[in-house]
Amino acid sequence: MALTLIGGGARSGKSRYALELAKQHAGRLAFVATAEALDDEMRERIRSHQAERSSAFSTIEAPLDLAIAFDQPYDLFVVDCLTLWCSNMLFAGRDIAAETARMLEAARAHDVILVTNEVGCGIVPENELARRFRDEAGRMNQRCAEAADTVYWMVFGVPLKVK
Repeated sequence: MALTLIGGGARSGKSRYALELAKQHAGRLAFVATAEALDDEMRERIRSHQAERSSAFSTIEAPLDLAIAFDQPYDLFVVDCLTLWCSNMLFAGRDIAAETARMLEAARAHDVILVTNEVGCGIVPENELARRFRDEAGRMNQRCAEAADTVYWMVFGVPLKVK
């Protein structure tokens, strides 16, 4: 079983690369979606991402309970994305560190590709909620990178192997 983490900035090619890696894997493929279609703009983003995936992927929606998504009978899971999942947990009042540990424990029994955004390279956010999200996402990303067998950093659509 292998755990891969793909991180980078917005529109850096993370999702595209995750799907490319997944298509090289034999067997049944699952796309685990953490986004919720709460407004028109997000609905359009979701439609766009769905169009990018081939019919080889089944979709599992897991905006909060990510660990249980791995109970499904698939050979590889692509989770896109952890930062939306982190945001969902923050607004739901969940313990992000505990949920991350639970998710990683469940993921280790499978082949999983995790997609995440780097949110700490920019300026310090101006409000407390945004700063808390940045800090929580940064800690979550560190935990995932530590647990991952392989880590890629996407820059301008180019994957750089970090680990």
